[in-house]
Amino acid sequence: MQLKIMPKKKCLSAGRVPLILFLCQMISALEVPLDPKLLEDLVQPPTITQQSPKDYIIDPRENIVIQCEAKGKPPPSFSWTRNGTHFDIDKDPLVTMKPGSGTLIINIMSEGKAETYEGVYQCTARNERGAAISNNIVVRPSRSPLWTKEKLEPITLQNGQPLVLPCRPPIGLPPAIIFWMDNSFQRLPQSERVSQGLNGDLYFSNVLPEDTREDYICYARFNHTQTIQQKQPISLKVISAKSSKERPPTFLTPEGNASRKEELRGNVLSLECIAEGLPTPLIYWIKEDGTLPANRTFYRNFQKTLQIIQVSEADSGNYQCIAKNTLGIIRHTISVTVKAAPYWIMAPRNLVLSPGEDGTLICRANGNPKPRISWLTNGVPTEIAPDDPSRRIDGDTIIFSNVQERSSAVYQCNASNEYGYLLANAFVNVLAELPRILTPANTLYQVIANRPAFLDCAFFGSPLPTIEWFKGAKGSALHEDIYVIHENGTLEIPVAQKDNSGTYTCVARNKLGVAKNEVHLEIKDPTRILKQPEYAVVQRGGRVSFECKVKHDHTLIATVTWLKDNGELPNDERFTVDKDHLVVTDVRDSDGGIYTCVANTTLDEVSASAVLSVVAPTPTPAPIYDVPSPPFDLELTDQLDKSVQLSWTPGDDNNSPITKFIIEYEDAMHEAGLWHHQAEVSGTQTTAQLKLSPYVNYSFRVMAENSIGRSLPSEASEQYQTKAAEPDKNPTAVEGLGSEPDNLVITWKPLNGFESNGPGLQYKVSWRQKDGDDEWTSVVVANVSKYIVSGTPTFVPYLIKVQALNVMGFAPEPAVVTGHSGEDLPMVAPGNVRVNVVNSTLAEVHWDPVPLKSIRGRLQGYRIYYWKAQSASQRNRRHLEKKILTFQGSKTHGMLPGLEPFSHYALNVRVVNGKGEGPASPDRAFSTPEGVPSAPSSLKIVNPTLDSLTLEWDPPSRPNGILTEYTLKYQPINSTHELGPLIDLKIPANKTRWTLKNLNFSTRYKFYFYAQTSVGPGSQITEEGVTTVDEGKMAGILPPDVGAGKVQAVNPRISNLTAAAAETSANISWKYEGPEHVNFYVEYGVAGSKEEWRKEIVNGSRSFFGLKGLMPGTAYKVRVGAEGHSGFVSSEAVFETGPAMASRQVDIATQGWFIGLMCAVALLILILLIVCFIRRNKGGKYPVKEKEDAHADPEIQPMKEDDGTFGEYSDAEDHKPLKKGSRTPSDRTVKKEDSDDSLVDYGEGVNGQFNEDGSFIGQYSAFAILNHKQVGYLTTLDEKLGHLQVLHPLLPLHPHFSLCPKTICANSPKLACFTTCLLVTGPLVPALHP
Repeated sequence: MQLKIMPKKKCLSAGRVPLILFLCQMISALEVPLDPKLLEDLVQPPTITQQSPKDYIIDPRENIVIQCEAKGKPPPSFSWTRNGTHFDIDKDPLVTMKPGSGTLIINIMSEGKAETYEGVYQCTARNERGAAISNNIVVRPSRSPLWTKEKLEPITLQNGQPLVLPCRPPIGLPPAIIFWMDNSFQRLPQSERVSQGLNGDLYFSNVLPEDTREDYICYARFNHTQTIQQKQPISLKVISAKSSKERPPTFLTPEGNASRKEELRGNVLSLECIAEGLPTPLIYWIKEDGTLPANRTFYRNFQKTLQIIQVSEADSGNYQCIAKNTLGIIRHTISVTVKAAPYWIMAPRNLVLSPGEDGTLICRANGNPKPRISWLTNGVPTEIAPDDPSRRIDGDTIIFSNVQERSSAVYQCNASNEYGYLLANAFVNVLAELPRILTPANTLYQVIANRPAFLDCAFFGSPLPTIEWFKGAKGSALHEDIYVIHENGTLEIPVAQKDNSGTYTCVARNKLGVAKNEVHLEIKDPTRILKQPEYAVVQRGGRVSFECKVKHDHTLIATVTWLKDNGELPNDERFTVDKDHLVVTDVRDSDGGIYTCVANTTLDEVSASAVLSVVAPTPTPAPIYDVPSPPFDLELTDQLDKSVQLSWTPGDDNNSPITKFIIEYEDAMHEAGLWHHQAEVSGTQTTAQLKLSPYVNYSFRVMAENSIGRSLPSEASEQYQTKAAEPDKNPTAVEGLGSEPDNLVITWKPLNGFESNGPGLQYKVSWRQKDGDDEWTSVVVANVSKYIVSGTPTFVPYLIKVQALNVMGFAPEPAVVTGHSGEDLPMVAPGNVRVNVVNSTLAEVHWDPVPLKSIRGRLQGYRIYYWKAQSASQRNRRHLEKKILTFQGSKTHGMLPGLEPFSHYALNVRVVNGKGEGPASPDRAFSTPEGVPSAPSSLKIVNPTLDSLTLEWDPPSRPNGILTEYTLKYQPINSTHELGPLIDLKIPANKTRWTLKNLNFSTRYKFYFYAQTSVGPGSQITEEGVTTVDEGKMAGILPPDVGAGKVQAVNPRISNLTAAAAETSANISWKYEGPEHVNFYVEYGVAGSKEEWRKEIVNGSRSFFGLKGLMPGTAYKVRVGAEGHSGFVSSEAVFETGPAMASRQVDIATQGWFIGLMCAVALLILILLIVCFIRRNKGGKYPVKEKEDAHADPEIQPMKEDDGTFGEYSDAEDHKPLKKGSRTPSDRTVKKEDSDDSLVDYGEGVNGQFNEDGSFIGQYSAFAILNHKQVGYLTTLDEKLGHLQVLHPLLPLHPHFSLCPKTICANSPKLACFTTCLLVTGPLVPALHP
């Protein structure tokens, strides 16, 4: 545990002069830490920790337990007084004291009466250091007496007359709660006309015939004994009169024009006015010379009762109630006086001092009338207690000076007036203790570098020791310029570095001695992820590997954990983890998600994530299966209030077994047309017992599911409506949040119609302050989702509950949630703002927290506004845009990054709650030191000559300080791109131009140029330049038309690099400026990859080149360079090849074997045509339907009779409208969905419908398939002849069709086989016939 230093001393600003001088010299007191080892040998006076309430009402049916618990060292002994005299428990066999405690247990269950033990009890806890006493505990048994027997005469009144039914309940302890009910225990309805008064009587402003009844019964409920007493029923008969005479209001209670009311501070002030009259009067309230407190005023009993909670002296005054109807108005004035039992302003606190020290005990209380303060010492009035020369009493203060160990005692302060008393115990414990360090010796602290380190030194001593820290064996004391020493002795190193490792010594000193303790600090390297997992796209069924390479401090043990979507990896053998990799094999769709590598040690943790996307593999033909047919014949039996049995007949499973049935219901009463999930049963069941909810008009439907999918729903069953009942659940998502400082907005998620269980759905909204003892306030609202409570205190916790009800009754008791009333803007700015400039771009800001009461809401954090006020280098005043940094929670410090060096800044701090920002703290100015400059803004090479180059530049845009000089470094570059020696040159800071002389002619130089401040060099800028060519040497090699003395282009360059890409090739072109006869080369590679550039040599000096053999749909990078001495390249360009087209048909028309095969097939087709021609001339017909039925192939699926589709080839897309013409896109690629065309999709102007026997209908001349340059030619079906006729037997067919014995079949899964024929496949040529 830690030593707690009491607040620093303060001088009183008023009062007695000697007392002021004494208190100003007082030193701080201290508290003893609750360290177990320390408490073993430290003495401490007794302290009462638990006691029964002052007014203790007991249940006479149970044993009496009077609590008194205390702590101290040595453990205290206990004694009791009863009615002011010693209570000897040993003489009463029914009374025992709990072992190790002062709690009394009086056994009245076996014998004895509770009344025998009525009285005033007080407990004393005593040890060698003093005695503490409890409050006076008044013990009284609860009473619930019966009503006195009385004979009640029936009451007969005429219509419109006033009436008061008296209750006059028996006087019980505590007082009874009164309510009126009938013989059926139903509460009697109350209204503005009929209501119950505070005294329990039932008041009628005027009676009506419907008030006639014989069972007006007043009940008294005694909560303490959980009993209810009943008064004799009162009979009332109201006689109807032809006309009731109207009358102005008169008061039934209180009587007269004025009355008085006295209430105690902190209680609830209840004022009542009930008036009679015809028509029924309405009641209004006002306060004379003032207004009613908005947030503490409530109206009860139909405005007849005014209540003010937490009443104070300011609420004293005259209150008027006004009764008004159409015939008149009357007033009654109630004079309210608020008195106050004593309440604490400053209760005395325990005082721990060392011998010779000074201190005070202060006891301040207030009340109305003002309470009298009296002091006791160890339970005895101080006036008659043993004298202590170190003690002096001055009213509400006891002053101690030069205390000694004998001064230890327990003092009691009693503040009392006629309305009550307060009693507080506070001990003075005089200890002389050597310093002790409670932190274990040689504690090892391990901290990650660049994080704060905290070294503990919990200590104790009396007098309070001072703390010093040392590093190393002979180190000097550590100071707070780098380190922070906290009041509890902890040493903080804000940013720990490697050189902070070592042994630290904590030294605690007081006048009695010295204590030392050594601790050790080790600074560890942070854990880092060197190679992070990368985003991956994998085909279903493939394999993926994520890499996570971690580096950590070698003295720590690191563990690497892999997570999927922030949870554990699936327990599946497909997932394997080794040292640096996570491998997933046979990847499934469910494997997609975010994979996170988490590396942690005992000191830190880092993580990195990557996304895995799973895509479909290359599609393969699916098996021929289909979803089940819908169930039918639904029937409801065994119809009960909350259950029913549903049965059905399954439909066809379509070659895939039904795995389950799904049952859905429709609520025609609340949500007609909307189906909800009800239940699921096994595919082998055909009945289900369904649980039902009340007040629902049910219809059911059933769907079947197999491995292919789910069937269409069945027809709906007959309707079945259940009976209404009370709600069985309450609204969810109940919240309480204020939208304004003085309100509480209660919201909830309403029940839907299905959950209402009956008509008339409403909600009972209840609330009360969490920390008060008020009763619940309730209101019943319609079927809404919000209720606003007005007049609440600002940001106060409330207990809230929302209960559903309907005409059948209430839902179960709802759960209680906690909400808060509205927030208001904070009132106070953070104080003591300090700025510590860490470096030229970073500053640390500290501030004192704002007190929670001043925040007036939920603390969101603190916000720093900072701005650059002045540039130190330019010295010109100009304010820039303010920047904002927000620090979440209760942090009281933060870092400001990204500051500009050598600049003046200002900042302020504001506290933020849910409502917004509070006021700003005073602006705090600070300055950043110099930094290194940015690179010079520009660098140009001008005026090249044979042996010189001139450099011109612009200074850095951000000097970040005062420039001291420029540094120029340069070196020559030869024709093989090799660099020569580096030359270093310093240039004054005021220069912007410099000429280099004595350079080599016709030579390229590379320059490196940067500026410097006193801090160091800045970023550099580079440039290249070439000296001019020696005219004498060039004259012999230049062509004659060039001429002597001409200088070639100094900076040859390649520009306007463009690429025109196709699917697997690209044309590259460029523009060249420079010397002629240059040989070019083209380099290219896949964009974003790390592979080496591939190089192609350009033939001659052309400015274009064609790249071939590229991959479709791939991004490439390309650049062009020049061979030879010039050695320069262009900038990079990026292009993307076109997407892959469908695989082209291999052109085998020129293959010899294919030509031979074609001849044989053509001959065979010719023979078949001759046979068909002969059969036709004989008048025979080819009966398609009959032949198919007679020679049915089991592999050929018949058509369904209900929808005309082909057996197992049908799916959800078969119902899409058919398209005409070619389906191949214009970009010559085949989309995946295009491969699913039906045969009719390829027809041109052909009606694609079928007859019932599976044959085409309509007149057909030909059926052609056109696909760009490929044309297939089919046959004609003559419906009248009933057979197929091959129109052009030698014409090749579309590649989708194949040679088959009986049918034309499509290789696409969406194309079915048609009628018997013989076809030829092969390369396609243009059709010769229409």
